[in-house]
Amino acid sequence: MSGGEQKPERYYVGVDVGTGSVRAALVDQSGVLLAFADQPIKNWEPQFNHHEQSSEDIWAACCVVTKKVVQGIDLNQIRGLGFDATCSLVVLDKQFHPLPVNQEGDSHRNVIMWLDHRAVSQVNRINETKHSVLQYVGGVMSVEMQAPKLLWLKENLREICWDKAGHFFDLPDFLSWKATGVTARSLCSLVCKWTYSAEKGWDDSFWKMIGLEDFVADNYSKIGNQVLPPGASLGNGLTPEAARDLGLLPGIAVAASLIDAHAGGLGVIGADVRGHGLICEGQPVTSRLAVICGTSSCHMGISKDPIFVPGVWGPYFSAMVPGFWLNEGGQSVTGKLIDHMVQGHAAFPELQVKATARCQSIYAYLNSHLDLIKKAQPVGFLTVDLHVWPDFHGNRSPLADLTLKGMVTGLKLSQDLDDLAILYLATVQAIALGTRFIIEAMEAAGHSISTLFLCGGLSKNPLFVQMHADITGMPVVLSQEVESVLVGAAVLGACASGDFASVQWGK
Repeated sequence: MSGGEQKPERYYVGVDVGTGSVRAALVDQSGVLLAFADQPIKNWEPQFNHHEQSSEDIWAACCVVTKKVVQGIDLNQIRGLGFDATCSLVVLDKQFHPLPVNQEGDSHRNVIMWLDHRAVSQVNRINETKHSVLQYVGGVMSVEMQAPKLLWLKENLREICWDKAGHFFDLPDFLSWKATGVTARSLCSLVCKWTYSAEKGWDDSFWKMIGLEDFVADNYSKIGNQVLPPGASLGNGLTPEAARDLGLLPGIAVAASLIDAHAGGLGVIGADVRGHGLICEGQPVTSRLAVICGTSSCHMGISKDPIFVPGVWGPYFSAMVPGFWLNEGGQSVTGKLIDHMVQGHAAFPELQVKATARCQSIYAYLNSHLDLIKKAQPVGFLTVDLHVWPDFHGNRSPLADLTLKGMVTGLKLSQDLDDLAILYLATVQAIALGTRFIIEAMEAAGHSISTLFLCGGLSKNPLFVQMHADITGMPVVLSQEVESVLVGAAVLGACASGDFASVQWGK
């Protein structure tokens, strides 16, 4: 280039669909977040353990946030778009219209959410088969995966849903289809939630054994027979219709997607730690555990060779980082559990009033209140007589027992603000102890973990971070860019654009 001309800056958009909101970010070539927007999405709970959403409502929210983050930007400089989302199940008919996943026949509600536990009897029957695919999900399939939900739909909503269905999408794949018109699925979703194998593909015998031989008969067209690695470019990029919806230009590269936790893992596990005096500098990336903590928590560890950990999902090949095997531990409720404990307490209204008066969030107020009442001892010792068992929504890892319930021991008759603060602390500690339990199971099976990399909403809570460091005895690293999940989504778009050869760092 002559005269020291500079290339125009290139930008990427990441869109993250969480449990309660959709978020978008504009990210530059060095991974710095330049603009952020979020928008709530609707959740329905028509009966206990049934959790539903609307794919149309979710897409509309994606459009709102994307338009916001690209305001004032030359759209020609936006090179790629990446999506991540919760691993919820989206059901569409043969013409791609929504189908009801509920007894009421409300087709607007066409998404069974990841945390839905309606398919208990189905998952028990699947696990009784002892089929070999189960060894890749920790030995026991979770009720939160897609096969039991699909079987539930076939057995309970045959006429209004199952017989009319043309497409079953994992939510991240629904979003990339909506943007491009391409029905190809991401390897991440299919391997982690659908029993697909990166090396062998679908296992016909599994689907026949559990009573879903329908998929085998039509060559898996309803659940995906074209599978691409995360970050691969889809079709001809953004369709004119989707471009109008999102406020972007047609033809922008759109990437094969990731599950939200995996986008967070991708966003932090390869963080450059040089020059910070951290113990993990110079240690292999396989010594890092990425913990993505929001409504639930996911614990992502990678290895060069497959490691089978009882009660921990995986090993999944290339599902998050190309060429590495992934193990995924998890806690079904963490942020949701903290909210449940705090909001259900008799002193919650008082807490709201005091936090509002101080212009603080309720959790910032609780953290400062704990500092106030701890006296001379470390804050952790306030719970010496109060203990929480956190499996209010079953245990995902490492016990893999969805029938487990939660427990609190050490309650007194008093219910003042001090009691609420200490119960909150005990809940946070219980979650951190659950993380330690998962790490111990992973290490017993062959992982060697020395550092935790936290991201997600709860990583912004200093008490949550400190308790994870104290209870695991490991250093916790937080990245400078706190929105690691969105960075992970934008990395996909950057990869799809061709500006980067791989989603992997340094490539």
